[in-house]
Amino acid sequence: MKEYDLNQLLNNPTLVEQKISEFIEKRILNRQPVESDEVEGHIEKAEHNLRFVAENVKIGFLDWAITGCYYACYHAALALILTRGYSSKNHLATLCTLIKEFYSKELDKEDIEVLSSLLDYQDLLFYVESKNKRKDATYSTKSKFDNKKTEQLRIKAALFVSKTKTILER
Repeated sequence: MKEYDLNQLLNNPTLVEQKISEFIEKRILNRQPVESDEVEGHIEKAEHNLRFVAENVKIGFLDWAITGCYYACYHAALALILTRGYSSKNHLATLCTLIKEFYSKELDKEDIEVLSSLLDYQDLLFYVESKNKRKDATYSTKSKFDNKKTEQLRIKAALFVSKTKTILER
């Protein structure tokens, strides 16, 4: 997904609702009761992926580290949307649900206090960026990746997971 496409979603709640409806109709996005064990399982998986990333950076498997960064963030995102009663089998469905449920929402005072430090544009942009980098790392024949960029991605992924955990603790 390009930054332009992300901006379209962020600036068009009707488009986001339309996409979510399509995903629900196709059973790609489902409504389900919030299950705290499943939320915790996604967080544990995100943390597991972060450990995997750290080890792969050490031994030079940067393509796998990049892939692990994305999946750490993806599991964190799945935990977040589950707290709103959704489960997803698709990256775009997850992103649309994050936008609908967590991005720039007018809520009551308590919700605004809780959500004031939630996902902002940079968080959503990073989520999309990590997915794109994961595609390159997983499917391209390229085997050399930049150490510095991979380390930056690892740090961003860790911050995204940490932010998600903070949100969930509230």
